[in-house]
Amino acid sequence: MSSYNVKLRRVGISDYDTQIKEIRNQLSEQLRVFDSHVEQKTQVLQDLNDYLRRRGEIEGEYARSLDKLADRFASKTKKKESSSESVLKCWQELLIQTRHESKDHNTLSENYGTTLPQQLSRCLELVQRLAKKSKDISSQLQDGLLKLTAELQTTLKTYSLYHTEYLSAEGKLKEATKQEEKQKQSAAKKMERLIEKRQCKVQETQLKCTKARNDYLLNLEAANVSMHKYYLQDLSALIDFSDLGFHQSVSQVLQYYLSSRSQAHQNLGSGLQQLGNTISVLDQNQDRDTLIQAHDVAFCMPLRFQYQPHEGDQVCEVRADFEVKSELYTRFLQLQTRVNTVTAENEELSKMLQQSHAALLECITEDIFRSEHSTSQSLENISEASSSKFNQARRRSNLHETESSYYMKFKEHLTNGLIISKLQAKHDLLEVAIQKARTVDGQHHGDLDLLLSQWSLVNRCYISRIRMCSRRSVRHRKHQHSNQISQKPFSRDMFSYIQDSGEPVPLVVESCVRFINLRGLHHEGIFRVPGSQLEVNRLRDLFEKGEDPLDEEICDLDSVAGVLKLYFRGMENPLFPKDSYEQLMECGRIEDESEKVAQLRSIILCYPPPLVVVMRYLFAFLHHVSQYSDENMMQPYNLAVCFGPSLIRGPEDADAVTLQHINALVKTIIIQHESIFPSQNELEGPVYETCMTLEPDDIEATTEESEVEPDMSPNKEVKEELEGVALFDYTARSSAELSFQKGGRLRLYSRASSDWWRGEIDGSKGLIPNKYISVPSMEGGPENKERHNTGGQAEEQSTQTRYSLNVQRVQVPGESCLNPVITPSTYTTNDAVISSESVFIVELSLSCANGAQSVALYADVNGRQFPVTRGQDVGKYQVSWSLPHKQASSGTYQVKFFDEESYSALRKAQRNNEDVDTIKPLFSVDVDHRGAWNGPWVSTEVLAAALGILVYYFAFSAKSTIQA
Repeated sequence: MSSYNVKLRRVGISDYDTQIKEIRNQLSEQLRVFDSHVEQKTQVLQDLNDYLRRRGEIEGEYARSLDKLADRFASKTKKKESSSESVLKCWQELLIQTRHESKDHNTLSENYGTTLPQQLSRCLELVQRLAKKSKDISSQLQDGLLKLTAELQTTLKTYSLYHTEYLSAEGKLKEATKQEEKQKQSAAKKMERLIEKRQCKVQETQLKCTKARNDYLLNLEAANVSMHKYYLQDLSALIDFSDLGFHQSVSQVLQYYLSSRSQAHQNLGSGLQQLGNTISVLDQNQDRDTLIQAHDVAFCMPLRFQYQPHEGDQVCEVRADFEVKSELYTRFLQLQTRVNTVTAENEELSKMLQQSHAALLECITEDIFRSEHSTSQSLENISEASSSKFNQARRRSNLHETESSYYMKFKEHLTNGLIISKLQAKHDLLEVAIQKARTVDGQHHGDLDLLLSQWSLVNRCYISRIRMCSRRSVRHRKHQHSNQISQKPFSRDMFSYIQDSGEPVPLVVESCVRFINLRGLHHEGIFRVPGSQLEVNRLRDLFEKGEDPLDEEICDLDSVAGVLKLYFRGMENPLFPKDSYEQLMECGRIEDESEKVAQLRSIILCYPPPLVVVMRYLFAFLHHVSQYSDENMMQPYNLAVCFGPSLIRGPEDADAVTLQHINALVKTIIIQHESIFPSQNELEGPVYETCMTLEPDDIEATTEESEVEPDMSPNKEVKEELEGVALFDYTARSSAELSFQKGGRLRLYSRASSDWWRGEIDGSKGLIPNKYISVPSMEGGPENKERHNTGGQAEEQSTQTRYSLNVQRVQVPGESCLNPVITPSTYTTNDAVISSESVFIVELSLSCANGAQSVALYADVNGRQFPVTRGQDVGKYQVSWSLPHKQASSGTYQVKFFDEESYSALRKAQRNNEDVDTIKPLFSVDVDHRGAWNGPWVSTEVLAAALGILVYYFAFSAKSTIQA
């Protein structure tokens, strides 16, 4: 039976491998078609260029020379594919008319030999630039699709692994049940305990299997939707981008040719009219469709990825079963918010893209054809020629700037579209799963509030299980650390701590990673947004005592992430030994990715095995976090910026360039961690699991849980109404939400999720967003203290209330700073010779009149927001950004700094298209930028004009002297 299951699994994976291989071949074929398409356009332009130059040379020759010329290019045209059909038709019509033009055209030699070839050369440069950028975008989109297929394969393998474990555990349970029937009475109790233990194992593996299957199905849907969008929308858009301006340029060149010919040969009016009609049918869209149809094999959309059930698994949809109900709903709300945000940004970007498209076409026309009138006549003097060349250089500069702007917007628009497709696919699939769970629970006519109430009860039961398991886990860990309290994990050497404590992965790392895995993979800005410094210090002190606070309570995610960063930042020696710093930096300079990975692996294998185990565990976790970058906005480079300087420490006087090299190296390790670190078979030790679950210690813990678990029925649940205050105005986006004004009072019943409350406003009940309100009673006000000091029944009710609040914990808004006093220092780069971008850095010291020390800051520069990094010293902050030299013009840049309250108001105003200038920042810093210097600017055209004037002056003077 097991061999049959293995064959089934191999068949499913083999089908995926075959399908993905076909898609890879198809994507490669697309790139070859794009290259062929560019070569054809280039060949057409080069042929036209050669034709006009040759025509200018032979305009005075007999008709026989013109006939030979037409025959020469006609034979070449027959060998070409008709991918750009309308352009080739114009070219063929031109050859036909050439056979009728067998007269001497000496008056047109200047135009045919000089003007039009120059215009075609600029058009050819434009075509080649756009083709290169289009290929870059195509490669990036294809890499995104291949990444999705790789994630799909990974989740399929993970799902197969966990489902195998589930089947094995289920088989063992059945075997134990059969043995129980055969055992005698004396062994009944022993078999009963064995069966209970295996039942727990079955439940645990079933939960892992459900999570793995959900991830597999989500990635499956995301891959199919992304493929659909890429083949039906993105390919057409890429071809349009590559052909941008090509048809218009060819049309303008031929129109100019038509105009010149009409002026010189009125007798050929009928023939030229036919050519004009042919030019008028130039159609970029039609040529694009013709290209796609001609290469149907390369551009046809592949078949949808089909769900491959593992060994007879009957579940083929996302399930909101067991404890994943609360997790899936929280993820659903986060996806909904993220989709709305990215969609709004992409709609605004689409409007800007249309404007840039029109501006680029206008610049192309102006650059290539603005000088049409002036070049058709002889210039009277050299000063007019110099002015014309100066205007031409200015137009060329404007064209490059507009083209770069359009390229960036076009690339970002397609990238955002792919992200929206993936997020929307997961959002819709989760919505269906939630609605089905609602139907199964019998809520056919209930509203969303009742469903959230059920999820709240499930979540509370889930937390109670955590608490019961954590009591035993904490007792066990305290016993282990009873002799090691003096061996504090923070500010110590990692290797010596592992040897002294006997922990293969330090408790701080393991606990924080597990907490984030269970609750924070989808949290926006994880590791980037700073947590409360007081909370971070409190958690650190508990870990220093040998306790695990994350087993006993639900903490702020950003604070937990801050503890993990603090742990690696505060170690006596970095995780990567200092003596290998130079080797790592040399490895980072290797351009070939495979060679770099091999060199990194050889360096890391020289480290002590305990350190390698921790590295393998940490980087597998960071890679897992980066896989949810569409939701948490933490790409591998963002994670590298957060962890790089702590893991690999350079010299104390390291500059910004060195830090960039360190971050790039850490990014490579995060992406290629599976190839760099040894597997568990090569090096024993704990490995990171992507689908983590609770770990009950034994059957006794489950028994204790059932004994102490309170009655969770809605009728017997103890509730406490809280009062909140609205911090900002909010407009409901659905019938389930409530609208309110700033300063309004709200009645809060209970938490629906980490981002929403259930409450009431003026008699209307619904959902209230957590980030738009403040809950004074949650901060330990006098009312809470008074209830805490009462006795009897009131004390019991207060205990239950505190328990409920701990289960449904909220994130209290960060500290506010009153009357801030800042000491800023700024730095900008201004050398365009050795760098490609201008870098801006602002460092400041902040002190508040109210003594606040953990103020979270956000920076805004010309409408772009950046996170502000908090330094190790109290009150030290830094923010940096970069711009291309062409965009970083000289002048003063105002950097506005916002706290959490004002930043939330700023983001709300942006989402609602309101005036953001009404949002007052906490303070501002002005950065003076002198602009990028690229050496003394001397135009070659100006030098040539000046030299020509001097030569003309001396020649005229010499001629006058001789004649005199």
